[in-house]
Amino acid sequence: MSSEDDRDEVLRWIERVATFCVEEWALPPITGRILGLLMICDPPERSAGQIAETIQASRASLTSNMRFLAAIGLVRKVRVPGDRTTYYRIEDDAWHKVIQRKLDSLGAFGDIADEGTKLAGGSGPRTERIRAAQQSLTWLRDIAAHHPPKA
Repeated sequence: MSSEDDRDEVLRWIERVATFCVEEWALPPITGRILGLLMICDPPERSAGQIAETIQASRASLTSNMRFLAAIGLVRKVRVPGDRTTYYRIEDDAWHKVIQRKLDSLGAFGDIADEGTKLAGGSGPRTERIRAAQQSLTWLRDIAAHHPPKA
């Protein structure tokens, strides 16, 4: 397999990551492409210019997406001594952070469900629908709490 074939395969994989991020998390495709590239690139750091060139993105679009990913803690800036270029790297625990945020939001639904149960009168079909949602989300949160990722 030639290096051109390898590059094409990597780009297809990056696009699959982008599609997943769009469909599952409603993120813009460029955000998924950045995440895909930063997961698979070697060395693990890339400059904004390198990222833009690889995923065929405008620098303006790239900048706003990099700022977003850094703000939510998935990507961090890296400096190389003697080099004025800023590089970006995906955090080693990026996916744990994503999942933990989702789990935290599931726990937050408990308060909303409690309020909804009171509004629905505490019994009857409306209350049961709310409790079913609450129990399902609590179940998922509890499974994750009892089986944390291995370091």
